[in-house]
Amino acid sequence: MWSLSNSGHKTAGTVNLGISPPFPPFSAFPIAPHSPTPSPSQAAPGTRLSQDRKRIPDSRDACRLLSNRLLPRPTRPSPAPVKEEAVASSGLRAEAQGGEAAAPGCRWRERRRRGGAERRKRGWRSSPGKTVQTGEFWDVVVITAVDKKQEIAYQKQLSEKLKRKELPLGVDYHVFADPPGPKIGNGGSTLHALQCLEENYGDKWDTLTIILIHSGGYSQRLPNASALGKIFTALPCGDPIYQMLDLKLAMYIDFPACMNPGVLITCADDIEFYNIDATEPLRFNQPGFTALAHPSNLSIGTTHGVFILEPPLHLIEKELDYRSCHCFLHKPSIEKMYQSGAVHKRSDYQTLPSGELGDSLMESEFVYTDSLFYIDHTTAKFLLTFYKQIGKLCYEIDAYGDFLQALGSGATKDYAKKIENVTKESGLIEIREKVFNTLKGLPLNVILLNNSKFYHIGTTRECLFHYTSDRKLKLELGLLPNVFSICSNKAEDLDKSACIIHSMLSSKCFVAPGSLIEYSRLGSKVSVGTNSIISGCSIDTKADIPPNTFMTTLSIRIDGELRYVTVVLGIEDNLKQNVASLADIHPLSLFGIGLKQCLELWGLRISGDLFSGDKTSLGLWTVRIFPVCSHLSDSVKVSLGILNSVQNKSPFKLDSFKLLSIEQILCYKDVEDMLKFRQQLYEEINLQKLKEKSII
Repeated sequence: MWSLSNSGHKTAGTVNLGISPPFPPFSAFPIAPHSPTPSPSQAAPGTRLSQDRKRIPDSRDACRLLSNRLLPRPTRPSPAPVKEEAVASSGLRAEAQGGEAAAPGCRWRERRRRGGAERRKRGWRSSPGKTVQTGEFWDVVVITAVDKKQEIAYQKQLSEKLKRKELPLGVDYHVFADPPGPKIGNGGSTLHALQCLEENYGDKWDTLTIILIHSGGYSQRLPNASALGKIFTALPCGDPIYQMLDLKLAMYIDFPACMNPGVLITCADDIEFYNIDATEPLRFNQPGFTALAHPSNLSIGTTHGVFILEPPLHLIEKELDYRSCHCFLHKPSIEKMYQSGAVHKRSDYQTLPSGELGDSLMESEFVYTDSLFYIDHTTAKFLLTFYKQIGKLCYEIDAYGDFLQALGSGATKDYAKKIENVTKESGLIEIREKVFNTLKGLPLNVILLNNSKFYHIGTTRECLFHYTSDRKLKLELGLLPNVFSICSNKAEDLDKSACIIHSMLSSKCFVAPGSLIEYSRLGSKVSVGTNSIISGCSIDTKADIPPNTFMTTLSIRIDGELRYVTVVLGIEDNLKQNVASLADIHPLSLFGIGLKQCLELWGLRISGDLFSGDKTSLGLWTVRIFPVCSHLSDSVKVSLGILNSVQNKSPFKLDSFKLLSIEQILCYKDVEDMLKFRQQLYEEINLQKLKEKSII
């Protein structure tokens, strides 16, 4: 556990952003639930928070009333089964191109969201480096970590950001690592964090507004964030450069002002954009759970949580609406969404021009999907009591799949037996049923943000798309192709471009559109192919890096000695895939080539010693193929040799090197040296920019 208070403990919570410029009124339009003809086998359907923050009623009292007054519910209509393949999926939470051909209503909504985001960023710009007073910001900011090593990495970065005055002062910042032992999931991390808060604040913690950001884990799907964390991922905007932490604090800056003491729970790799009238702020002042809900297409609903609203299902869509949730579905099938009454249909839907992907808000059918949620302090204490009763947690609990599915009058514990998305089975059903019995009857309030979008940046594919090609996100967030960098990439193209962040590139260096360069120094003889990520590298030799390449250099310390390892992979390589035995490694591949063939090229013998960690879980994460070098430049050269070997199917012997797996590299990582490298780049870039200004 790591904590930092800038001014001793304080209580704070609100931000006054003022009134945004007036916008035209939102043209409301009716929404009807999708009600196709059911199949023969299916049954027919029969005030704003005060300034003194008064305490809300006990949520358990609300639950008793709820339980006593439950009435039999009518059966919801169910259509004939629908094949999931029939619904096109972009694979991303927010659609890609709207284009100028998009409907006028679509463009108007985009302008509204963009205005809302800019208003919040303006409010945030005056906060870093300023000592906030009571009522101006969160009282406590909590970041979770998967283990002690990650906790140390996070606290060092928080300390550096505070020194640079990139965060508000007078706020308590904590990093809480999961307890050692089995994985406990983000639900378990939530419970553990609540216990840590009670230990830190005693009875005072029920007077605080707290933001809890889940950032535990080693980001196997976005490995450039593995060493220093998803919450510190750089974004191509802001001065100084925004990291995900800065953006989340900026986008939520007006939440505490209208929030009863409680905990807002969010993840480190998503962004929510929305707009509401400045005179009607979001209110988090109800007992139980309160979740944000975003209109999304049905395909997106299959990979997220979906809300089924309480009647009336016929509603007038406003930018902001408060509703009760009948029940919550976690990653449901499309057929299940229809059968459950989760699908809504717009009566004013207009087809967009052929070939155009429109705004999800303009699609004919949609569901409401999840992002973050809030719990009041009475509910938080309820969860904490449950955590103390079960003792040591040995199974993964999902804060969304397990907590939210237990809520609402229509919740059932059927979900507890679905265990395909977790790592262990024994005892898990029992603990899930205990969670359900604990939370059953608690209200699930939903805030419908009908003019909102949710972006996920948790994979290499999503990162590259949003940073280099996503026109909508570039406009809404003001993303740039060149942020605090020295390079010749001056294009302001809103379509596909390269993205350069905090880097120095020779004027003769070439980076293809669609690639990301961050925290790196590239020489004149470097060429980077499209759809690649280069992170934390210093390349001063000739290098022709092919398309779809991932490369990052990490500092490590072994026996007190500073060393370097450069990890090189294919963008599409699956670091989460694993097999149970050496005889089964044929599905594993690097750069689209079988791992076994790669090992032969490198002169490495397949054996149990070639893998670190659990010998029954063998994969790219644990295979020891990355050479340890004494010098940064040598590390890059060796990895370029590995890359060339795979490209040309030519031998490149690695048996003379000390080899580590990514799993081991992260255990040996030297956070201070990696941050030092970034600081050196910062000073060089800053000096060069000052020279350029003086010439002008």
